[in-house]
Amino acid sequence: MVGMKPKDVMPSAAVKFFGAGTAACIADLVTFPLDTAKVRLQLQGESQIAEGVGALKYRGVFGTITTMVRTEGARSLYNGLVAGLQRQMSFASVRIGLYDSMKQFYTRGTESAGIVTRLMAGCTTGAMAVAFAQPTDVVKVRFQAQVRLADGERRYNGTIDAYKTIARDEGVRGLWRGCMPNITRNAIVNCAELVTYDMIKELILKYNLMTDNLPCHFTAAFSAGFCTTVVASPVDVVKTRFMNSGHGQYSSALNCAFTMLRNEGSTAFYKGFMPSFLRLGSWNIVMFVTYEQIKKGMSRTHQYWESPF
Repeated sequence: MVGMKPKDVMPSAAVKFFGAGTAACIADLVTFPLDTAKVRLQLQGESQIAEGVGALKYRGVFGTITTMVRTEGARSLYNGLVAGLQRQMSFASVRIGLYDSMKQFYTRGTESAGIVTRLMAGCTTGAMAVAFAQPTDVVKVRFQAQVRLADGERRYNGTIDAYKTIARDEGVRGLWRGCMPNITRNAIVNCAELVTYDMIKELILKYNLMTDNLPCHFTAAFSAGFCTTVVASPVDVVKTRFMNSGHGQYSSALNCAFTMLRNEGSTAFYKGFMPSFLRLGSWNIVMFVTYEQIKKGMSRTHQYWESPF
């Protein structure tokens, strides 16, 4: 990321790697209920068709959260949290923590990085992260959606049981269900999120609108969250439905998208837009602010150990 002064010690790749994972976990703890509401809204049209139900169960972000708390208890808002934290520690560490390293790789170590280089770096780390952490994402989505079993029974009894059950019933490939749409989504998300944050922060500092501090990070992160939601929502809805689907429900991610378009219309691709924006906007703010503070803290610690007096 931009913004380091010449006198500052640049954080190492290891600091960025573990710092990104830690910051993403903190952001998930804060925003997980919004993510769960988003998943429920994205799946709602599909469940209506499957069950022949006419009335909407969930209406809006806060209506969804209120309904879940009333009918399932407050803990339902954090269904899949363990898998979500596992996902962020492995997923964000790669896609965010290795972004600067990948930028340097494409620029052969030079400081100047154009828009194309940043897009390439974002696409690369996004795809790498999905290939590595996809099983955690599948389990997280399944937990968040398991209210669809209306008889009161739980689809999975725990995180480890979910991994085992999916592997047993659907094969190991089931843990990578939706991998291709997720790679597509995260290539888009990474480009929109990291590149937008990187460039807005660079412009703010270049024109001296703010210093490299909390307001700067907040503004860049909020803008990145909005841009990401607009660009990535259609792919995100398809990813969510395909990963949550039973074996054989959809033949492919494209089949899932065409089925949605045929049965629910084009607006289905923006189901859960508001919770997506609220979640991504708030997630970006918490994550990037925390990440920047971790990097600065580690840099200061390194400087102190180099010259304590």
